[in-house]
Parts: sequence; structure tokens; C-alpha cells
Amino acid sequence: MDYTHAETYLLSRPETDKSYPFGPDVAVFKVKNKMFALLATSGKNGNELGAEFAGYAFLNLKCDPDEAIMLRDIFPEVRPAYHMSKKHWNSVVLKDSMPEKEIERLIDRSYALVVKGLKKSERTQLELRYPPDLLYR
Repeated sequence: MDYTHAETYLLSRPETDKSYPFGPDVAVFKVKNKMFALLATSGKNGNELGAEFAGYAFLNLKCDPDEAIMLRDIFPEVRPAYHMSKKHWNSVVLKDSMPEKEIERLIDRSYALVVKGLKKSERTQLELRYPPDLLYR
């Protein structure tokens, strides 16, 4: 999955907004004003995630703490989140070696975790507009 495909997939999630609060190179994706993803590209020296990932696009995605650790053990492309809570967020490097369907699953999981954490009125509003399989993939 490349940067453009990731961006398109993120924006396909219901009521997703994209903004650039950290500058023009870091896209933040929110549902009901709550962030569920950050999309950026690692610098040429790889200071963000390590030299082996220099120049690659990456996503920061919300994750269950136990699942976060497990994913880091399984996939070398999944790292503790850059500049975010290492307990609840992972950085996922968008390399060809990382399965596209797994990246989509992680995006869906991040989105669902944020929706589940919304105020009841906001969550109910979403649930009335969209089927559960679209919100909680």
C-alpha cells in the first residue's frame, strides 16, 4: 500500500475529515473530531522509525495495548508509534512487505476503537446513519 492508497482508504471511512495541524507534511484523519490516523513520510535519515524505513510513508493508528505488542512482534513494519502513546498507538510503515489487507484491517480497527470511544450521542448519530459492518469492521 502506498501513501495515495492509504489516504484514499482512510477517507472512505464514514464521516472522516482530513486536516494538517502539524504542518503540510502530516495528514491527520478524524471522525467526530477525534483522531484515528496520522499519515506522513519518514525523513531521508529515518529519525522517526529507524534508518531502514527512511523515505517510506507510515501511518500512526490506534490499537488495543495487547494487540499493539503482538503486532510489533509479528511485523517488522509495525513499530511503537512515533511521537504518540506507545501503549495505544502503533506506527505502520507502508512497505510492500506489509500485507495490504492487514493495513486495511488495522485502519478499520483504529477507526472502530475511536468510534466506540465517542460520546454516546455522537456514536448513536453515526450508528443511525451507517450499518454496523461499516463502522465496526
